[in-house]
Amino acid sequence: MPSLKNQLYILVAMVAFAGNSVLCRLALADSQIDPGTFTAIRLISGAFTLFILVNLTRSGRRFSLFSDDFNLKGSALLFGYAICFSYAYIDLATGTGALLLFGAVQLTIIIVSLLAGIKLKAAAIAGVIISFSGLAILLLPGATQPDLTGAILMVVSGICWGGYTLNGKSSSNPLVSTQLNFIGASIPVFLLLPWLVEWDSASREGILYALLSGSIASGLGYAIWYRVVKHISGLQAGVVQLSVPVIAALGGVLFVSEPITVWFLVSSLLVLGGIAITLVTKG
Repeated sequence: MPSLKNQLYILVAMVAFAGNSVLCRLALADSQIDPGTFTAIRLISGAFTLFILVNLTRSGRRFSLFSDDFNLKGSALLFGYAICFSYAYIDLATGTGALLLFGAVQLTIIIVSLLAGIKLKAAAIAGVIISFSGLAILLLPGATQPDLTGAILMVVSGICWGGYTLNGKSSSNPLVSTQLNFIGASIPVFLLLPWLVEWDSASREGILYALLSGSIASGLGYAIWYRVVKHISGLQAGVVQLSVPVIAALGGVLFVSEPITVWFLVSSLLVLGGIAITLVTKG
């Protein structure tokens, strides 16, 4: 079971992820901004925010992309996740996209863990199944038959995010690693800028959503996630993320006056119960 401090970090990270999900949905689903521009602003603003934060906390110590903290794989996985996620939601319903994303994340973490020779306990696997069942109950009513291209992009996004999560387990300095990952992920954005960005399609609201997503929900949220992920198992890191759609739905209840349904309560109990089972299981 993670320490109380790490449980708090997990909660803050999941709230940030849920906020990011809402911001992405507001920006992309309402066509406030195109996916390429949203991704570019998201990654660059995240890199800029973390650059300032790292310099404030490191008392001016110099660092570079050639330092030991830089991880090319982390940058590539972050870029792959962000770009595929944005373009996938053009053709996917929110519920369908979330099921594909989190299903791919879970499978990626489980397969990588098995290939690494990590023995997964039956109780932990049961917790994952229970949580995913709860997620399905929450999201399936809003799910539709997915567009093939959108589905493939979302699955690739989930694979990249699962890999990015596992990559964080080897981070010695979570804040610096996350910052360098964002800077590294921004490099292909600058190279592809003429083909990626369509400023004419971006509203002020869309740009604001992208800035908030990049600087706070993604940049700071991912740094907190890298802070805690090395202290929990890969399976635990995967299953706690199933709480993100539930937290996002709860936000709708609290801030948008969406109704509380029986299915929402059942789903929440299953997701949180499954997470609890997995967290208390060692391995």
